[in-house]
Amino acid sequence: MTPTPASRRLLVVEDNEDNRVIYGTILRKLGFTVTEVADGESGIAIAQDDPPELVLMDVGLPRMDGVEATRLLKADPRTAHVPVVALTAHALATEKQRALNAGVDGYLIKPIESGALLREIERVLARVRAQPPNTREH
Repeated sequence: MTPTPASRRLLVVEDNEDNRVIYGTILRKLGFTVTEVADGESGIAIAQDDPPELVLMDVGLPRMDGVEATRLLKADPRTAHVPVVALTAHALATEKQRALNAGVDGYLIKPIESGALLREIERVLARVRAQPPNTREH
């Protein structure tokens, strides 16, 4: 699966700087344009201003966690269509269900291997693209 660089804009919302650098580096090498932010509030603001193709959202963010940030993105008509893939260190089924209830489109458990990251991004984007525009969820 090779991404097409045109219009492949991703937003990475991750409070851990090392993780942001790793995800950003991997995704840029794969041809994505990546914006990185360290907190949910900044992620929401950037997504509302210029919606990306997909958001990678850390669940364990300070102040406003990624689940709440996802809930707000999905409730806003400007960003409701933007798929969100949750990134978390928690493998608990209850944590996954909480994220799914907030509207995430994908869920990955850290540490995340680069191939798994790309496969999940492509899986979510393919599903979104397969839906007719007037029937897309969220």
